[in-house]
Amino acid sequence: MPRSHYRRAFTGFTLLEVLVALAVIAIGLAAAINAVSSATSTSIYLKEKTFAEWVAMNKVVELRLQRTWPAVGTSNGTAEMGDITWKWTLEVKTTPDASVRRLDVAVQPQAQKADAPTASVVAFLGKPT
Repeated sequence: MPRSHYRRAFTGFTLLEVLVALAVIAIGLAAAINAVSSATSTSIYLKEKTFAEWVAMNKVVELRLQRTWPAVGTSNGTAEMGDITWKWTLEVKTTPDASVRRLDVAVQPQAQKADAPTASVVAFLGKPT
């Protein structure tokens, strides 16, 4: 028998092959979109966390530069950083050493309704001489 009798001519892909290829591409694109979305969310979170920590550290530095002994208690205020208005809460506490005060600064965006701060800093301030 001639060889051409057993040979089958292929002229393209079957419908099943095309559907499998499209499914593989769709799964790959969904994973890529998910990765990009996650990276974007992480970037935004880290930006806000960094700004909040800067606001808290600025408050601690302000107290150190005033060279006054802060009274024990809680105070609140706002600060602008990175086009965001931040709400800070400062809690001044005593320590076992009478010449040192503990400063707890919690910061969150003013628009945020949740009670959990975006950043918090603990610092110690020595009594000015």
